[in-house]
Amino acid sequence: MTSAVTATRTGPRLAQARGELSDAVLTALRTGSPPRYDSQALLTADPLGDDVQLALHLLYELHYRGFEGVDDDREWDPDLLRLRQGLEARFLHELRSRTPVPDGERPVDEVFGPLLIEPVAPSDSVSRFLETEGELWQLREYAALRSVYHLKEADPHAWVIPRLTGRAKAGMVAIEYDEFGAGRPADIHARLFADLMEDLGLDSAYGRYVDHAPAPLLATVNLMSLFGLHRALRGALVGHFGYVEVTSSPGSRRLAHAMRRCGAGPAAERFYDEHVEADAVHEQVVRREVVGGLLADEPWLEGDIAFGCAATVVLEDLLGDHIRAAWSAGRSACRIPLPDDSRPLSPERRDAAGRGPGRG
Repeated sequence: MTSAVTATRTGPRLAQARGELSDAVLTALRTGSPPRYDSQALLTADPLGDDVQLALHLLYELHYRGFEGVDDDREWDPDLLRLRQGLEARFLHELRSRTPVPDGERPVDEVFGPLLIEPVAPSDSVSRFLETEGELWQLREYAALRSVYHLKEADPHAWVIPRLTGRAKAGMVAIEYDEFGAGRPADIHARLFADLMEDLGLDSAYGRYVDHAPAPLLATVNLMSLFGLHRALRGALVGHFGYVEVTSSPGSRRLAHAMRRCGAGPAAERFYDEHVEADAVHEQVVRREVVGGLLADEPWLEGDIAFGCAATVVLEDLLGDHIRAAWSAGRSACRIPLPDDSRPLSPERRDAAGRGPGRG
């Protein structure tokens, strides 16, 4: 039963169920009972679909900030962990089936190589679209969706630090130190993103937009927790982290331009400006020290590093396809359109934002 002493009092509220498995998790968390579900549902549910991804998100969040009114001890509840293991097995199997690791002599070079070349005009890139023709309402949707990760930015990657040694550990800690504000609370990247959200008239409360996030978005965030919480997947986590740092600077430059073009506000601009400069440096550290150091210490993990990067590419592509398809059709990319009760924009930005999809 939930204890008044150990229950989380300031965490996010629980989300709305999206199927049998997520409903089983939610009911278990609300009542303190074991999750009850049909084992067949675990075998047949879409591993990249809403039900599985929300169930995983809920179970992973017990390792971060928990949920309001949920006993902190549920983090290590054996029944919840048993269900999580089954969900992770489905998710991981699907990822491996979609990301065959290159069979060349250096699979890490093969998966990272294309990421180091910035295309002239990636027409299918969400950041390119936002830079050149996106509207403020689309920037707001993008920020609301990405907040599921950015309000805990760098937290999932911290799990790997005690699993590394030497150069890899030193490089990882150096990057994480920057991500966590280099000793300055106001410069923690999660805080900078909260400031960005407030500039855009969004609610910056942790977990506020989970119900709005479609399955492809949840999958990109769950991937980090899947890799981070398993020592056996430390190589995959480093591969994922490498992808993030290698691709961040050019994407952030485009998004900074988008924020300026749409008049999003100084805090919104600052978040991406910060990532343009910092991640250009981080890219070199992660390639030479984190990835290079891990390969020097544990060369047998090269295939796992390549898999982590390749799996991230697959999920980011699925999310980009989802967002662009929705916007091209004049629809919200959110599972539930953003509410009208967001924080008010300034008059200038309100004019730039328009009324959004379906509100004309």
